[in-house]
Amino acid sequence: MTVERYLRLIAGCFVLATLLLGYFHSPYWFLFTGFVAINLIQSAFTNWCPMMSFLRWLGAKSDAAPVSRSSEA
Repeated sequence: MTVERYLRLIAGCFVLATLLLGYFHSPYWFLFTGFVAINLIQSAFTNWCPMMSFLRWLGAKSDAAPVSRSSEA
């Protein structure tokens, strides 16, 4: 798996876990859900996320395939 796929998996697990914890334990867990959402939004604009750096440090590979653009007429 690539860093990008790990990131989606981890974010989804965090959201699901904090929703369950917020419902069954304490609504304060929803603040963590909001933090994950804000982090995903900022990473959409900056293409950087702390979890991506951590995953790369652990040895996960990036999807390094270059995006090819067809010539526009």
